[in-house]
Amino acid sequence: MSTRPLPLLVLDVVGLTPRLLDHMPHLKALAASGSQATLTTVLPAVTCTAQSTFLTGTLPDEHGIVGNGWYFRELGDVLLWRQHNGLVAGDKLWDTARRAHPGYTVANICWWYAMGADTDITVTPRPIYYADGRKEPDCYTRPAALHDELTARLGTFPLFHFWGPGADIVSSRWIADATRHVLRTRRPDLTLCYLPHLDYDLQRYGPDDPRSHRAAAELDAVIGPLLADARAEGRTVVALSEYGITRVSRPVDINRALRRAGLLEVHTQDGMEYLDPMTSRAFAVADHQLAHVYVRRTEDLPATREALKDLPGIDEILDDDGKKANGLDHPRSGDLVALAAPDAWFTYYYWLDDARAPDFAQLVEIHRKPGYDPAELFVDPEDPYARLKAAKAVARKKLGMRYRLAVVPLDPSPVRGSHGRLPTSDEEGPLVLVSTPRAVSGRVAATEVKSLLLRLAGLS
Repeated sequence: MSTRPLPLLVLDVVGLTPRLLDHMPHLKALAASGSQATLTTVLPAVTCTAQSTFLTGTLPDEHGIVGNGWYFRELGDVLLWRQHNGLVAGDKLWDTARRAHPGYTVANICWWYAMGADTDITVTPRPIYYADGRKEPDCYTRPAALHDELTARLGTFPLFHFWGPGADIVSSRWIADATRHVLRTRRPDLTLCYLPHLDYDLQRYGPDDPRSHRAAAELDAVIGPLLADARAEGRTVVALSEYGITRVSRPVDINRALRRAGLLEVHTQDGMEYLDPMTSRAFAVADHQLAHVYVRRTEDLPATREALKDLPGIDEILDDDGKKANGLDHPRSGDLVALAAPDAWFTYYYWLDDARAPDFAQLVEIHRKPGYDPAELFVDPEDPYARLKAAKAVARKKLGMRYRLAVVPLDPSPVRGSHGRLPTSDEEGPLVLVSTPRAVSGRVAATEVKSLLLRLAGLS
């Protein structure tokens, strides 16, 4: 193909729903002058799975990303939030684009599985893990020189504003500004930009809380200049979301139920209990409103089902047929998959006494916890010294000393928003907006996003 592809900017506005659009005038104007459609998401409706489906056009049973993490049977370990693109199987969007137009250039600004991807420009969060145990904010870039370029212009990547009790608009503003810089200086054919801000207050307070509406307005103000830049250079804009966040009120302790049934094993060190997945007859990897339940032996499936069948907050348990029907029939999936009720979500907790919880339970430790923990968005309200501890930890950090910010609550009840199930209505689900009139209408499946982007680029 000899003609130059039409340039695209794809904004992943996490958590965006039709209801929130009313609080986001810039995006609402984009939809009004362009086009809008309901986006049919994928199960589980979580970041890593949804993004992998967008970019491959396939379901988890093909691309293999069955959640934000899973039990790596070959390692005997639960690992979440890995970063290597090699985990995602299949033909990526840029692979298809380059067959149609050799030399097609792609920038990935903070979409997941960025590292090792065959993209031209990469920016992704990547802390510095010092030998003395300190963790400091930073990012990974490709080309490597872009790191110092962005840091000099925007400051260090604000990791502690990207996730944790301090997560706020600062991280999305940095990502948007980095995207604007890449657009001005590199002009890639396709630019992917991930904006996580809605994830925070919607999980903290629920989607109908005024603070969540204020977060939507904050993010829209950050998006405005990015849309103006795209218009100025004639770039088509696609804004989409992976899922909608719905109100929840019930945490479901699935691993505690399995432990009480004698199926989950722990081992103890220094008075702290650690999940022992290699010896457990059954355990769950909790991921918002979906949990992969791994059962070591087939003969333990009935006992596992029995332990979970009457657990309040579980809506459905998928067996092999259920996994096939939902595109989750992949070796990485649990032997059973539990779905929470619409107002419920799964904790990863496996200890029965908080005094026996591992020390990482009160830290922001996304790589050590064997499941997702939205309580990391909060400072423990039951600890009168929590903010004093935080101030002390920050002071030690500034002095270059080791520090331990143990302020995350062990009580999950403050969480008011979650996702992962398929939405019960279009108003609570994701959507796709395109700056081009009549580009989309009605309903677009997550598996159709790849072909939509190729069409908008003039490559299909």
